[in-house]
Amino acid sequence: MSGHSTKIYTSGDTLPLGLMEENYFHSPQFFALCQQTPRHRPYMVTLETEEGEIVAQMLAVVRYRTSWFPPYYYMHCRIMGEGVYREEERGEQKEEKDEKGEREEAFGQMLQALTSKLGPRMLYVELSHLSQKMFGYRHLRDNRYFPVRWMSIHNSLHSRTPEERISSTLKKRIDMAYNRGVVTDEVSSEEDFKEFIKLLRHHNWLKPKRYIPADEFFRQLHEQPDNSRLFVTRYKGRIVGCSAVIYSHHQAYLWFAAYRRKTFVMVHPRELTIWHAIKDAHSRGYEHIFFMDVGLPFRKNKFRDFILRFGGKPVSTYRWFRCSIKWANSLLSWIYRD
Repeated sequence: MSGHSTKIYTSGDTLPLGLMEENYFHSPQFFALCQQTPRHRPYMVTLETEEGEIVAQMLAVVRYRTSWFPPYYYMHCRIMGEGVYREEERGEQKEEKDEKGEREEAFGQMLQALTSKLGPRMLYVELSHLSQKMFGYRHLRDNRYFPVRWMSIHNSLHSRTPEERISSTLKKRIDMAYNRGVVTDEVSSEEDFKEFIKLLRHHNWLKPKRYIPADEFFRQLHEQPDNSRLFVTRYKGRIVGCSAVIYSHHQAYLWFAAYRRKTFVMVHPRELTIWHAIKDAHSRGYEHIFFMDVGLPFRKNKFRDFILRFGGKPVSTYRWFRCSIKWANSLLSWIYRD
């Protein structure tokens, strides 16, 4: 956008004043959380006027992944959404498509600056949860990103109650588990937190795509009740399920979840853990709850089918990737050509 300059900040001490806070995933609060988390480095990209007013911002988080067995070390970057854009006073003749075009131009300018800044050291960049499937399509293609078809699911919480959206069979199963003494509440002690982390890591250790941040990440989430909550599901004093929910701009996001569904199959910890996250978000007045990692839109997807049992709406979308290895990026672009 003419007259606007792009800047990238990597230290909280240099962040400018006037950053927008309504979208938690692109906020200075999330920047600070990531900066204090081991193996994380946040990049705040801004579009600013000559007077220093911020008209757009986008937060990218670089993660450092290592392992002794199998041995590897690499960096990848995650961006959740296209960022936030300052609303301007618009005349009646200003059409909605013009506003969308301006946002896409701003997004393209920030994306190009970030991609150039990250350079070849980054194994890959992943951009997900765009507000519209085709948002920024031209700019992403111009910067050599390729789209992978992905599945998104969200539950509406404002028109009907969660009980009205589930089947009688699922409701009966949930009521039965409650009658057997299963309860879900917030993490309230250090022991709860340790059990939360233990279960989350044990549940995901055979899922290489599922990145679980360091403990400090979740501890800071726990200390920000306005932005997030950690829940645990208990049965006879044992924690059999857990979840981490993020709140942003009138929406709730179920980000992480784990359960002992095979060991405690008769009390249905998976159903109770997901159900409580939905019920809690509804009671707090959020408009929707989004399930953040349903996965690829395979014809058969057990986790997707399970989440849909709670009355959610499936939406086909894109998740964009860019690999720094040129031949690999070209090959993947051809494999996932749309």
